[in-house]
Amino acid sequence: MSKSIVQTDQAPAAAGPYSQAVVVNKMVFCAGQIPLIPGTRTFVEGGIEEQTRQALTNLKAVLEAAGAAMDNVVKTTVFLQDMNHFAAMNGVYATFFRQQPPARSTVQVARLPLDALVEVEAIAVLD
Repeated sequence: MSKSIVQTDQAPAAAGPYSQAVVVNKMVFCAGQIPLIPGTRTFVEGGIEEQTRQALTNLKAVLEAAGAAMDNVVKTTVFLQDMNHFAAMNGVYATFFRQQPPARSTVQVARLPLDALVEVEAIAVLD
């Protein structure tokens, strides 16, 4: 088994004993990304749309550090603080996955890290 750890300063640093992503045998397993501005402990200003955009931008940076792109993503899980935000999140999400979007699960959770409105994790396959 080939396993490597992915770390980039273009996305928020891991806030605990986990990696931003792990690559195993051409598969990239990305930890959930919340809407922190890289290098800070500060959320992007705005509501669910801005937070979704930042979380996906952070995810994109992690994928790129792993040698992948958004087109390589085969599965995402979106965690929402409030399912009433689904439509607004979905509108932003669609701009990141324009063609052949990955499989996705979306769930409402009781609470997200630092009280984020959204968190997105992904699995991708390297070419």
